[in-house]
Amino acid sequence: MAIEEMKVRDAFRITPSQLTDNRGRFFEAWRIGELTELNGQPFTVKQVNFSISSRNTLRGIHGTTLPPGQAKLVTCVRGAALDVVVDLRVGSPTFGMFDTTVQEADSGIGVYLADGLGHAFLALTDDTCMNYLCSEEYVPGTMVDIQALDPALGIPWNTSEPLVRSEKDAVAPTLAEAVALGLLPTYEHALASYGPGHRS
Repeated sequence: MAIEEMKVRDAFRITPSQLTDNRGRFFEAWRIGELTELNGQPFTVKQVNFSISSRNTLRGIHGTTLPPGQAKLVTCVRGAALDVVVDLRVGSPTFGMFDTTVQEADSGIGVYLADGLGHAFLALTDDTCMNYLCSEEYVPGTMVDIQALDPALGIPWNTSEPLVRSEKDAVAPTLAEAVALGLLPTYEHALASYGPGHRS
């Protein structure tokens, strides 16, 4: 597999090498050793989530306060999605930056997000299913919501059709508003949560 660092610091795109034969295909989605070597900390899975979305559903931007934090490895297992990572860590060298990945079920591509990063996606097909491996169990009241249509972020969703969104996502604050309200994690707190093995 190939693991590459994305434009957002501490986010990685994982592209597996697929083996095909008369039975079909096989691939390794990720290995803890390779991801740990690049990221400097092990990724331990404590919760697994799935979301199923109709076409043109926009979910996010969602993050988690620190503590407890929640690193994620997100993969499209059915359909296709435009997947987006946003740096929500105030003080980070890439704060406010984003990177996109087209995830299709056949590709097996996954995206790893460290604690403090935000995630969103646009479903490109009906019945798009996303799988989330999470480093921590969800704690009610710790989710951070940011406006995915924030013009200051300028994420290119590139759709002219009406979006399907939750009420909570539709009224989420912009990044600037979230900063002013003190809702966002800091890069300093994120580094502390990553532990001593994290790369500098």
